[in-house]
Amino acid sequence: MTTIAEMPAGFADKVLSAQSTFRSVMDAMARPGSVQRIEAASGVPAPLMRGSAAIALTLFDQDTPVWLDAKMAATLDVAKWIKFHTSAPVIADSSVCSFALIGDIDQLPALQRFAIGSNDYPDRSTTLIVQVPSLTQGPAIELRGPGIDGTAVLRTQMAPDLLERLAVNHALFPRGIDLVLVADDAIVAIPRTTRFVAKEG
Repeated sequence: MTTIAEMPAGFADKVLSAQSTFRSVMDAMARPGSVQRIEAASGVPAPLMRGSAAIALTLFDQDTPVWLDAKMAATLDVAKWIKFHTSAPVIADSSVCSFALIGDIDQLPALQRFAIGSNDYPDRSTTLIVQVPSLTQGPAIELRGPGIDGTAVLRTQMAPDLLERLAVNHALFPRGIDLVLVADDAIVAIPRTTRFVAKEG
């Protein structure tokens, strides 16, 4: 178990790295399906990827409850790192979390377990940060919607029936959740406005 004195570092330059990461996340949200590189954090406890850690350092704070899936919660190091570096509370109730860290895409919980916001306050929803093995290899998924010029193609590992679940999520607009897929220091955003079609080959 890691002690506070042994806690791994976060950003080397907290302000500049956080600004760079924020821009990359915003660019990813504005251009769904596009792969963005982010300022990776250092000394990240497994199984947290460097990109997920960078997002946490940039977006998490004392007012953003965080939920961890079983893989992320398997050791106390991830929760301790998040609390130490961001002050974000790590909670057990996924229905009221601002962010959820998913370390195992194959065990992605049902989306209805998370907050979807309301018509008046659609921003009061959960953003899922989902770690995947790759953002360039895997089944091809065609993306359509705002921020996409025609179509975009994403290749990544997807959870079983995820396309069907995301179709339901899309239909809830303006409510719904947003996803950020992370592979090491690369990210792809899938906001609730995005539609999906599985491609052949």
